[in-house]
Amino acid sequence: MKPPVLLIDCPDRKGLIHDITGVLFRNNHNIISNSEYVDHETSHFFMRTEISGGNDFELLRDELYALLPNGSNVRFSNQSPKNIVIMATKEHHCLGDLLLRHAHHTLNASILAVISNHEVLKPLVKRFDIPFHYIPFEDVTKEEHEAAVISALKKYDPQYIALAKYMRVLSSQFISNYPGRIINIHHSFLPAFAGASPYRQAFERGVKIIGATAHFVTEHLDEGPIIAQGVTPVDHSYSVNDMVLAGRDVERTVLAKALRLVFEERVFLCGKRVVIFE
Repeated sequence: MKPPVLLIDCPDRKGLIHDITGVLFRNNHNIISNSEYVDHETSHFFMRTEISGGNDFELLRDELYALLPNGSNVRFSNQSPKNIVIMATKEHHCLGDLLLRHAHHTLNASILAVISNHEVLKPLVKRFDIPFHYIPFEDVTKEEHEAAVISALKKYDPQYIALAKYMRVLSSQFISNYPGRIINIHHSFLPAFAGASPYRQAFERGVKIIGATAHFVTEHLDEGPIIAQGVTPVDHSYSVNDMVLAGRDVERTVLAKALRLVFEERVFLCGKRVVIFE
């Protein structure tokens, strides 16, 4: 079992680490590992601490809030597996990778269901005995389709939603229901080649590396805080299809890495960026 983790972000000031560790010591907690960072652009402090000993986290939280600056955030996590729902369309590589990791207990998450706007992936999902919800978008408005998706999501109340090549743009209204809880894999090394047909764009520009980007979803398309990125080399001999195949390998590994970082409570939002303690 993973140890509890203390997560703090607050305005920076002198002596924060001394004060925080002092509270842990007085409450009989031992520090197993500790990471901290100060964002000098915003004068904001971030700290992730794995602890052992003691069990009165409510008292510990109250003591920390009493000494930390106004505007502080303090929370604890037992690092238990997160409950998630995956949304996908037709491509199998990212979804299949997550299903395998889930089956072998290496995802640190419980996949409650898969939602898709096509039925193509239903046989794959059923092999893993996970509920599959086919919610078509034909002959309905965008608002009606998203309302049906939200209705399905409410049945599971997931902590996070993973977009495993879900090829529809979500509305601001949909995203507002899950702030900081939707993670997408984009088939490009953002901010380059955003939007449609990124591999065609990359091919036409004669790039020498292609990549993928996992990011939090915001109302601004493909501009959410970046969690993880990866690249693979290509050359003049690669066709567009070759790039697509190579890119898929990067996409699945980058998405899995981003989800691991988030599920292990290693990611702090910092404006349009993230702070990551690996």
